[in-house]
Amino acid sequence: MPIVQTKYTADPSPLVIGDTLFLYTSHDSSPDEIKDPNERSSAGFFMYDWLLWSTTDMANWTAHGAVASLTDFSWRTRDNGAWAIQTVKRNGKYYLYAPLHGHGIGVLVSDSPYGPFKDPLGEPLVWQREHWEDIDPTVYIDDDGQAYMYWGNPNTYWVMLNDDMISVKGEIHKLDYHLDHYQEGPWLYKRNGHYYLAYATTCCPEALGYAMSDSPKGPWKSKGYIMRPTNRDRGNHPGICDYKGHSYVFGQNYDVMHLETFVHHERRSVSATEITYNADGTIQEVPYWLDQQPLKQLQPLNPYRRVEAETMAWGYGLNIVGVGNTCITDVNDGEYIRVRGVDFGDKGAKSYAMTAAAKGATTVTLRLDSQDGPVVGVLTVKETGSVDRFRQFTTKVKGAAGLHDLYLCFDKASGDIRLDWWQFK
Repeated sequence: MPIVQTKYTADPSPLVIGDTLFLYTSHDSSPDEIKDPNERSSAGFFMYDWLLWSTTDMANWTAHGAVASLTDFSWRTRDNGAWAIQTVKRNGKYYLYAPLHGHGIGVLVSDSPYGPFKDPLGEPLVWQREHWEDIDPTVYIDDDGQAYMYWGNPNTYWVMLNDDMISVKGEIHKLDYHLDHYQEGPWLYKRNGHYYLAYATTCCPEALGYAMSDSPKGPWKSKGYIMRPTNRDRGNHPGICDYKGHSYVFGQNYDVMHLETFVHHERRSVSATEITYNADGTIQEVPYWLDQQPLKQLQPLNPYRRVEAETMAWGYGLNIVGVGNTCITDVNDGEYIRVRGVDFGDKGAKSYAMTAAAKGATTVTLRLDSQDGPVVGVLTVKETGSVDRFRQFTTKVKGAAGLHDLYLCFDKASGDIRLDWWQFK
C-alpha cells in the first residue's frame, strides 16, 4: 500500500541528505481541502501546495507539512495546478523547481530542506510562450558540476543551468525524436557511469518507462518498462534514488482512494519499491505496487527519543495539520497509528508520555504487533482548554520489550485533538 495515507500525494521527488531521505510530493486535495465548495465532488485536479516527508528507515515516514505553494510565486495567475516538482541541493542551498502551467517553470530557494522556500527571480526560469508544454521539471548536477534540467509533455526539452542554479546557460533543446511511449514526468539521474531518464510512459493507464544514454545530453535509447501499465492504475510518475545501499523507485497510484471508492477522482498516493540493476545497467521490471511485499525496514526505531506523532507506517483516517511543527488531528474511534519495527530493548519500557492539545479527549491504547495485539499501556488525553495549549500526558507501561510493531489505537474520541510527539522511558 502507499507509504502515506494521511494526505493524498503524487509526483514523488526523493532527495537523500546524509542519513535522511527527504520526499517532496505534490498534493491532491481531499474534498474538504478543495477551496471552492461547489467543486468538492469534482473528479479533477485540485493542487495548491507541495508537501515534505522524511524517513531514516524506509518504513516509517514523518510529515513536515507544506513547504511551498503556488502563492510563493507572485507572478503566477492560477490558484490551482501545483504539479510535479523536484528539489536538489547545491552549495548548501536547496532549489525547488516547479511548473506553473501556462507560465513556464519557476524556482524557489531555501537554506534548509524543510524550507521556507523563497522566489529569487520574481519571474519564470524557463517559459516557452509558444506552447503549454513546460511541466514536470527534473534537475541533475553531473560530476563535473554542470547542471541539466529536463521537462515536457508531450515533447521532451532540456537546458543547462548556470552554477547559481537560477539561470540558464545557452539555448533550450528539444529532442528531435520521441522516446518510446513517453508521456511526461521525466526523472534524470546517473548511476555507475550510465545516464537515465525515467518517465511516465504509455497512456492510459500510464506505466513507468526509462531510457539510457552515455551523456546527459543524449541521444537516449528507450529500454522498456520499470513497471508495466495495468488497469488497476491510471497515472504514474517516477522518482528514483539510491539510499543506504538500496535502490528505490517511487511512483503513484489510487490505492488509498480505492479504500473508499472506485469512482474515479484525481486523488493519488505515493508508493515505493526496491529496484535491481542488471550488469549492463538496465533495470529489472517490478510488478504493480499491490503485488509486492512491504518495503524492508532498514533499521529499528528508537522509542526512547522524541518521536513525532506524525511518524508512522500507517495512519489511514487521520490527518496532518500545521507547517513545520505538524500534528496529528481528525482522531476518531477505531483509528490507529502503526509504527513499524520499534526496538524496546531487553529491559523494556516502564512509562509512556505523549504531548497533546485538545478541545475534547481520547483514549490511546498501546498495543504490540497488531490492532488487537497485547496491551502494554493505556493513556488518556484530556481537555487542555485549546488546540494550541499542549501538555504532557503519561502512563505506566508493562510488557513492552524486544522488537515489535507499535499500534496507538484510539477510542472514546471527542472534540478536536492534536497529537504532537511521544516517548517511552
